[in-house]
Amino acid sequence: DARPPQPSTPSTTRRRALALALASATTPAMDARAANVPTPAIASSGALGALESQFIDVFGRAERAAVNVVDLTVLNQSGNQSAFAGAIVAEGNGTGVVWDDEGHVVTNYHVLGGVLASAPKGRKLGEVAKVTIQTNEGSRTFAATLVGASKEKDLVVIKVDAPKELLKPAVVSSSSEGVRVGQAVFAIGNPFGFDHTLTTGVVSGLNRSIQSQVGSLITGAIQTDAAINPGNSGGPLLDSRGQLIGINTAIFTPTGTSAGVGFAIPIDTVNAVVPQLIANGEVVFPSLNIKFANASVERDLQVPVGGGALIQSFIGDSAASKAGFLATRRGIAGIAPGDVIIAVDGAPCGVAADVVRAIERKRVGDDVQVTALRRAAVGDAKPEKVTHTIRLAAANA
Repeated sequence: DARPPQPSTPSTTRRRALALALASATTPAMDARAANVPTPAIASSGALGALESQFIDVFGRAERAAVNVVDLTVLNQSGNQSAFAGAIVAEGNGTGVVWDDEGHVVTNYHVLGGVLASAPKGRKLGEVAKVTIQTNEGSRTFAATLVGASKEKDLVVIKVDAPKELLKPAVVSSSSEGVRVGQAVFAIGNPFGFDHTLTTGVVSGLNRSIQSQVGSLITGAIQTDAAINPGNSGGPLLDSRGQLIGINTAIFTPTGTSAGVGFAIPIDTVNAVVPQLIANGEVVFPSLNIKFANASVERDLQVPVGGGALIQSFIGDSAASKAGFLATRRGIAGIAPGDVIIAVDGAPCGVAADVVRAIERKRVGDDVQVTALRRAAVGDAKPEKVTHTIRLAAANA
């Protein structure tokens, strides 16, 4: 309702006069101070540099191939992750790589270690994980079942029940032979629950032999200084073309977080294992079925460091034993050192991991030529060179 104007009183008149006086007194001073404040130069947003554009392009082409994988055993009763961004992420929260448009996803064995360990031996598993995929409309989560697992290589294939149009498979490199120390690499993952995080670095080492989180030996690993943290396990390591060259698997750290030394399973191993897991649910590895001595035994038996792989014993019905190679044994004069393998098909082998890596590149049924040094006794300075051809068999349990 409109009200009639109120008559002025002496007090209201004084308040109005005071307000006008203050305004007229302070406005010039404030304007003067504002005029004396330096104004920074405002630059127009220019084009990104070539390197930045390349990083953005690699991420844009590969981000949909990286998915979040969560072991069912780390989900709470409502089906949500029990960890959240910024918290300590439980083992079992990791990353995966979309392998094909059939829904196969590759990740690390240790990411799903909880649910795999809880299953009775011989029983077929159903749903083992929840997989979250980025789509144009946001993220969507689907159930995933187990296809096959290789604890020896820390790799698992699961299958997600998602429409084909949502699946964007990674571009997989045919070989890691061309990977070089110093080349740029990119890791995409979900560290500490922060999904689709990109970290960059270089290849800082090649052909590393590391022990996986499940205790198996991984040979030929790619070393990188790209930050890899809990939650990155199972995610892609990409080259500058956006091609998959490895699966991130481990870090070397005293604190549990990235210290600039991370490792990825090389794509050669991934390409050898994954098709077998998809086809058969398991992997049959070729093997010499030899147990090699550790560095301490080699020192005791005076085998030079880096001078080959000392045969400690044979596993089961070993073709290497049948071919004529000798294991370390007790003789009349004491311990007799076994043969020391120094080459496979002419390729030098300085340590046991070199032998394992050379054999894993073969197939069951392949013939390989193995060369070794045979010492008559500990400290023998003139060992005999022996060579035998061995037909590779499946690895004995």
